Amino acid sequence: MTSLVGTGLGVIAGGGLWLAVAGMPFARRPTLEARLAPYLRDAPRPSRLLTTQDTLTPFPTLERLLRPVLGDLMRALDRWLGGIGGVRRRLDQLGPELTLEQFRAEQVLWGGCGLATALGLAVLSLAGGTRTHPLLLVLAAGLFTIGGVLARDRYLTKQVTQREERMLAEFPTIAELLALAVTAGEGPVGALERVTRISSGELTKELGRALAEARAGASLIAALEGIARRTSLAPLARFVDGVAVAVERGTPLAEVMRAQAVDVREAGKRRLLESAGRREIAMMVPVVFLVLPVTVIFALFPGFYGLQLVAG
Repeated sequence: MTSLVGTGLGVIAGGGLWLAVAGMPFARRPTLEARLAPYLRDAPRPSRLLTTQDTLTPFPTLERLLRPVLGDLMRALDRWLGGIGGVRRRLDQLGPELTLEQFRAEQVLWGGCGLATALGLAVLSLAGGTRTHPLLLVLAAGLFTIGGVLARDRYLTKQVTQREERMLAEFPTIAELLALAVTAGEGPVGALERVTRISSGELTKELGRALAEARAGASLIAALEGIARRTSLAPLARFVDGVAVAVERGTPLAEVMRAQAVDVREAGKRRLLESAGRREIAMMVPVVFLVLPVTVIFALFPGFYGLQLVAG
């Protein structure tokens, strides 16, 4: 017990000494970019006391105090994990609400929560009188920390999947509204503006983003192709191709949108039937392994009991 307490105090003292040394001026020398920036900037540099920094976590005061350490941990996480391209793609699929820096900060926080959980379990085990090897405690702390970081990455993938499912559910209604607006005499851009103004949802946000790109100078087809690139939904890709063909060749755009809406609704019905088939098989598990054995026991028990009485 005394050795464990001594080991813990030594780890805490070593961590505090490392933080103190890492925060000293010689360990944080300004980079070449920071030294040249004042001479390459036209406007005078404002005071850092008057600038407001966006917070990346729900705890702004604590974040401002630990921002240097948090930045070092985020850079270390980038070096260790890599895969920045895949993370950026999923963040782009999720929308502009979450940046890469915010995501890395959340990964650091999730890892810290995992480490705190491991330390709490270790303290409870020591308080209960359980003798645990220090190497096992360190291994558990590392596994919980890595598990927290990977859990945030997994949750990002789940968020992207849920968002695309909502977009696919909204697509038939949006396509029919666009077809109605085009039939009423609106052009493609006017129809998109009207639909994004009267509707809401994830697909509406993507259409508004495409409209902003079109107003910035990109063509409408290129802006819509950006939606297809940012998502992995085949119906949206077919929709963009249909709109491109209709605009270039002059075919009826309303019919193309209605056909796309019908196709998506039919695909939704097929997915619903497939899900019902899988749920039907899953419902048989409690019936076969729980209800049926209990029924057989209730049916055979009176006869078995009567045989025991006759034998007695």
